Amino acid sequence: MKQVVVISGKGGTGKTSITAALAGVGPQKVIADCDVDAADLHLILDPKVKLREDFYSGQTATINTEHCIECGQCAEQCRFNAISVSFEIVKEKCEGCGLCEFICPTQAVSMTDRKCGHRFVSNTRFGTMVHAALGIGEENSGKLVTAVRKTARELAEAEKAKLVLVDGSPGIGCPVIASLTDIDFCILVAEPTVSAVHDLKRVHELARHFEVPCTAILNKCGINESLENEIRKYCRENEILILGEFPYDTTFSQAQIHGKTVAEFAPDTFGPTVRNIWSRMAKTLELPD
Repeated sequence: MKQVVVISGKGGTGKTSITAALAGVGPQKVIADCDVDAADLHLILDPKVKLREDFYSGQTATINTEHCIECGQCAEQCRFNAISVSFEIVKEKCEGCGLCEFICPTQAVSMTDRKCGHRFVSNTRFGTMVHAALGIGEENSGKLVTAVRKTARELAEAEKAKLVLVDGSPGIGCPVIASLTDIDFCILVAEPTVSAVHDLKRVHELARHFEVPCTAILNKCGINESLENEIRKYCRENEILILGEFPYDTTFSQAQIHGKTVAEFAPDTFGPTVRNIWSRMAKTLELPD
């Protein structure tokens, strides 16, 4: 079994659209949406949820009003201003440090596990999908990504799937690091814009740090030829195989509106491109074509 992650240095490059298109070709696979801060792969794959679990990470404080004598010590010492004038916890500000519990003279404060989001296992027309949603303003997305990937790997082993296809997060932060850990192969999606070229180089450095083999897909070709050439030059110099290229085309948006991959929506136009990309990727990974 191989694990492949599709990432990009910035959002909006078309990473999720390309992941969805690749999900529709090749052998049996398990799909994992690890962009938990702003998950949107479900908009294309229309998953039917069969398992939903709460995700807990970190702690938050709770004040028992029956035991609280309103001495004010907790509010005075809290560096995050997470305790209101009426001695209630402002959840959005609480960092779960536990100081208020430690200094409370009446033991009115207790720390409880914090529910940060939900994790799902679903059926899609392309196979099993593991995905998640982080709560508004919640943190620890890296831990949630790790939980999603762990579940996806276990399901792939149980189903004897040949591949786990991961839609990673944009950027180079904690969720991207969690997406790259213990991965076999990485696909970098780039677009020819100034910020995207800059961030492509950053995310490639991150992948190289973890010694993950990288390939690339160039998306939205035709909007800036000089930047396209800069990306191609960077890939040549760093021995990054370009699996394929997509033109800038509103078909991608139309496909999303209709809840389809670009290969499903325009099989004659984009179907061959997607299949060629898959064939090159399968050859590199020694997977069935």
